[in-house]
Amino acid sequence: MIPLNITGHTVEKLEDPFGLLSGDRYEFFLDLDIDEEDELFSDKGVGLKVIFVVDQNEAKLSTYHFFEKGSEKVLDFALEEDEEELVLTYCKENAIE
Repeated sequence: MIPLNITGHTVEKLEDPFGLLSGDRYEFFLDLDIDEEDELFSDKGVGLKVIFVVDQNEAKLSTYHFFEKGSEKVLDFALEEDEEELVLTYCKENAIE
């Protein structure tokens, strides 16, 4: 397994104008450094879009997908369990208040 390397991000707190959803939601765009040997590699670069939810004492990844930078094409890959934990920790540390 080639480790997931997060090199940067942008984050935005998502607003719920109708108050239908509980907790806070954040949209992360993570910049990834992907090894050329990895099947996920793209010359254009690869990112990971994550919807991160903080609800009372729980924080979780609601949804995510890999995308090719420039084309924004969604890539059909899933995070492995340890990678998901790494992304969750990263989002917890970088969510804006």
